[in-house]
Amino acid sequence: MAKINRRFIDKHWLVFLVRGGLAAIFGCFALFGGLNNMEHAVALISVFLLLMGIIDAVGALYSSNKKHGWINAVIDAIVDVIAAVFLLFFANGILENIVLILSIYTIVSGVIDVFHGFLSTVDPTDRFIRILAGACGCVIGVVILNAGGFEITTFIRFFGAFMLIVGVTSLIYGVHNRSQNIEDKVARKQAAKNRKKKK
Repeated sequence: MAKINRRFIDKHWLVFLVRGGLAAIFGCFALFGGLNNMEHAVALISVFLLLMGIIDAVGALYSSNKKHGWINAVIDAIVDVIAAVFLLFFANGILENIVLILSIYTIVSGVIDVFHGFLSTVDPTDRFIRILAGACGCVIGVVILNAGGFEITTFIRFFGAFMLIVGVTSLIYGVHNRSQNIEDKVARKQAAKNRKKKK
């Protein structure tokens, strides 16, 4: 079995699986026409972003105990919660405000993912996943911002497409790191047995 560098393993893989599952479900719902009413759409997106913020905050708490990359999850949580608050209290049901908030959130989330990929992820597979998701977020955010004249459902579908991408990449990220974590545990057990044999 190939030796695994422990720096490559993101220990809070379960957070990414939960986050990815939630984002993928919401993305499919938004992308395929589940949100046609503007008020309902804004409320649901706000609740979804708050849930994502809570999940990221839980990930930050777990990571802080393990002393592993907790600042990344804190940043993600703050961005999610700020976007939810702005949608709930400052959009005022005005299409232009909703579009501006969603596009800024999508772009900022994309930029953060790209930075996370380059600066805080050692594993080449994890790096590729984070950068890919971030690049897609930046592109979709710019599209949302510049796609004037569309109805709210069109913008929601753009946002849903981004969330679907985030969901799928988070699920891949979580599964990949879970498999690495299992292999690492097996390797450590084997190393411990080998040390006992030598004694």
